[in-house]
Parts: sequence; structure tokens; C-alpha cells
Amino acid sequence: MEFASFQTILQITIFPGIAFVIVLSLFLQWLSRKFYARLQNRYGPLHTGLAGFLQPLADLIKLLSKEDIEARTVYKVPFRLLPIFLLTIPLMATMYVPMAEPFKGIVSFEGDLVFVIFLLTLYAVLVFLAAWSSGNPYSILGGVRTAMQLLGYEIPLAIALLAPAIKAGTLSIGGIVAWEGRNLPFILLQPLGFVVALVGFMAELEIVPFDIPEAKTELVAGWQTEFSGRKLALIRLSRDVELVFVSSLIVALFLAGPAGPSPIPPIFWFLVKVIAIVFIVSNLKALFARFRIDQMIRGSWKLLLPLALLQVAIILLIP
Repeated sequence: MEFASFQTILQITIFPGIAFVIVLSLFLQWLSRKFYARLQNRYGPLHTGLAGFLQPLADLIKLLSKEDIEARTVYKVPFRLLPIFLLTIPLMATMYVPMAEPFKGIVSFEGDLVFVIFLLTLYAVLVFLAAWSSGNPYSILGGVRTAMQLLGYEIPLAIALLAPAIKAGTLSIGGIVAWEGRNLPFILLQPLGFVVALVGFMAELEIVPFDIPEAKTELVAGWQTEFSGRKLALIRLSRDVELVFVSSLIVALFLAGPAGPSPIPPIFWFLVKVIAIVFIVSNLKALFARFRIDQMIRGSWKLLLPLALLQVAIILLIP
């Protein structure tokens, strides 16, 4: 019993838990920047480490060492606590997604898919609260945009994520991966759901063309304007960890998770699939310019929502 508890602690803290997720998040940030740069005929990170491999770590260390400035207008308690919560939420969410084992995460229960969808929504709510706690008009406007953007993509995204659960007959992420292992990945059975989920996750991550809440040419840095030093470092790291989480969730729900041909370890297939998702996202970032908030909401309700509902209708009509 004690050995089982120690093994669980190692899984949570080292592999495939917190330490692994943070290292992977920094690696994916570097990879995303390199992909994005090459698509724009740039080099991207270059000098720190081999091919700039250590640049994300250097950026994190630099921010952690910077002076932490607080304006007079901030609400101190939420302003200081929210960066910690913003990092905690995606780190906790990754525990429910299969990474090193094909059919279960570190934590798994029937209904964990609904819980991680709730965590996605909670993250966006915390972003709004972080903007409000800043007391800065640019930050508050960025927070309002976050809330409006959430109203646009949340329902289509939730429907797209629940569609595989309807077909598999389970609300467990591990159960869905197990169903895909016995049948086919849902990217082949539900391509519309995959597209809607991918677009919704890009809006969740606030990356181009959905970087509306932190549009630097309009809002300085949006809801992050007043954050600096350690707080900004935690927020940037939370974004990288969130990229790991949403990529992992797409891999689990549509690409059969870490399942793959033996005898290659499941973690290898997991990393290959996650890198493929990051490559697709980097391409989409390079292809599109930023949408206006009204364009984003209109597109979500008039395009993404009908596509998500159509996917569910197809599932119910075709056994």
C-alpha cells in the first residue's frame, strides 16, 4: 500500500505529472515558435541552447528574476493569487488525460471529461477576474473581450468534445481512448468535431487569429498589462501548460491518445501526435490575421455551432 502511494506521488510530481508537463510545455513553446518563424521566413529562437532550444527556459528565468511591480489601482489579494490559480488549473487538468498509459490518466473517473470542460471554462473566468483585479482600463477591456469570446466558442467546443463521448458511450477520457483502440480514431469518424474542437481550443488559448483579448496593437498587452515579474512568469507558463493540456485532450479524444503499434512505448506515440497538433496550430496562426470580436462571435454561432450540432446529428442517425 505504501509502495502504491509512493508510486502515485512520483506519477503526480515527476512523470507523467507536474515536472514532465512543465518540461513538455517549454519544449512545445520552442517548437511552436520555430514552426511559426519558419512559416514567416524567420529563424525564431536561435542562440540560447542548440537551435535556441533553451530560450523558453531562459525567458522564464528572466521573468522570475525581474522586479514585480504593482500599480496603486490593483486589488492586491486577487491580483497576487490569480497567477498561481491560472497555473494550477491547467496543471491539474493534465492529470486526467492519458499520456504514458493508453487508457487512463494519473487520475481517472467516469465523468472526468465533463470535469475538464469545466476547468477550461474556469480558466477563462479566472482570466476575466485577473483583468478586473488589475484596475487598468486596457486590462479590463481585455477581460471583457475574454468573457465575450468565451460566450462565442464555449458551447460549440463543449458539444464537439462531448460528441466522441456519445459515440463511445462513456464520459471517461480513458474510456473514449479505449473505444478508439478497439475501433477507429474519432478524427476519421467525426472530422467536423475535430475541426470545431481545434478552432475552439485556439480561441481558448487566445492565439492568432483569436488573440483578441491581448491584442498588443490595440490594448498594450490586454488583460496581462499590469502583470510583471514572477506573476507574469506564472501566467506565461500557465499558457504553455494549457497548450500541453488542450493538445493532449485533442489527441485523446480524436487521435486515440497514446495508443499505437507495439512495442514502441505509448509516450512516444503521445509526443508524436501532440507535435502534429502543434504543427497544425502553427500553420493556422501563420495563415490568418486577427479577427474582430464581433467576427469571432458571429463565426462561432453561425458556423461552429451548426457544424458541432451536425456532427452530433450524424452520430445519432448513423449507428
